[in-house]
Amino acid sequence: MEFSTFGRHVAVDAWGVDFDLLNDPKFLEDMMVQAAEKCGATVLSTQSKQFEPQGATVLVLLSESHISIHTYPEKGFAALDCYTCGETVDPQIAMDFMISVLKPKAAYPKVLKRGVGEIEVIK
Repeated sequence: MEFSTFGRHVAVDAWGVDFDLLNDPKFLEDMMVQAAEKCGATVLSTQSKQFEPQGATVLVLLSESHISIHTYPEKGFAALDCYTCGETVDPQIAMDFMISVLKPKAAYPKVLKRGVGEIEVIK
């Protein structure tokens, strides 16, 4: 069986997010698993790290690749991304869900097409 190398990568910088949301790795992990399920991805595992005095990193490993977040609660900032291989799982759905959960004052997404030659910025 031959697999396609095509993938989509959505990266989002989110600003103006509530401190407590960004400083709760368990909440973020639960929401990111839901995001993965909403976009049709298969969750393989999760890992999270709480930093001192604040901040968190959460990784959700997917059969199709990953969803991650790194937070700076003191700045109201989160760096999120979701990369998925293939045509069937849409990482935009996962990132849209996370934006709806985090409710940032401003969000700056970029969508990249990968795995078909030079990386292309779609939007």
